[in-house]
Amino acid sequence: MTELVVCSGKGGTGKTSIVASLAALAHQPVLADCDVDAANLHLVLAPTIARTTPFVAGRRAVIRAEECTGCGLCAELCRFDAIERVADPVRGASCRINAVGCEGCGVCVHFCPAGAIDFPPARCGEWYLSETRFGPLVHANLDTGAENSGKLVTLVREQARSTAAARGRDLILSDGPPGIGCPVTASLTGADHTLLVTEPSQSGLHDLGRVLELVDHFGVPAQVCINKYDLSLPLSGAIDAWCAGRGIPVVGHIPFEPLTSDAQMAGRSLVEYAPDCEASVAIRGVWREISRRLPGGRGDADTRCARPIPLVARAPRP
Repeated sequence: MTELVVCSGKGGTGKTSIVASLAALAHQPVLADCDVDAANLHLVLAPTIARTTPFVAGRRAVIRAEECTGCGLCAELCRFDAIERVADPVRGASCRINAVGCEGCGVCVHFCPAGAIDFPPARCGEWYLSETRFGPLVHANLDTGAENSGKLVTLVREQARSTAAARGRDLILSDGPPGIGCPVTASLTGADHTLLVTEPSQSGLHDLGRVLELVDHFGVPAQVCINKYDLSLPLSGAIDAWCAGRGIPVVGHIPFEPLTSDAQMAGRSLVEYAPDCEASVAIRGVWREISRRLPGGRGDADTRCARPIPLVARAPRP
């Protein structure tokens, strides 16, 4: 079983759009959306949810109002200012916990002289097993303001592996989160390969360098593709040279394609919506190059192999 994680050092590079097209080209993949803070792969794949499971992680304090003496010790000790004293017309002063502000440290539970604070497990979101036209999709939604995103990413990957094993699938295609934070670390740990999607901008090059440091740390083989490369040929050339100097293969240059937005609004990947446009041809080339590097050299499910798109200016669009 091989897991390919598609990441980007920054948001807005077109990573998820490319993942949707790769899903259309791959042969019977299991899909995983590891961007649990802002999952959107499902917007293109139109999944049918087969199972929904709550995600429980950490704990949150809950005061039993009928047993609270209103001493206020918990409010004094809470370093997150998540507890306030309130007036109770029947019982006098009591304390109340702001669930959003509570960090689940447990100090109030430990020091409450009346033992009036419970510490139950907290629901932080939910994860889904869905069916798409390309194969099963494991995805999740972290509740607003909730923590443990890395733990939820790990859960999504574990469920994707379990699904692949149960269905005899040998490829997991994961849409990783942007950046270099905890969710990205959880996405890359133990992965087999990664495709890093960048764009021809100074921030694109800078953040590509940051995520490559993370990839190198975990020893995951990396390859790069430049999306919307023709928006700045000098910067695309600089990224090519930068990667070449570090021995990192650039597996494709994808031109800017306005039809990408139309495809998204239609709920389709670009290679489905406009299979003959230059960007779709380039994406098929990216998949061909990636598949050559995967164990067994899987090759394209779509047999129309790509022609290389040179790093030169194109004629302006009408």
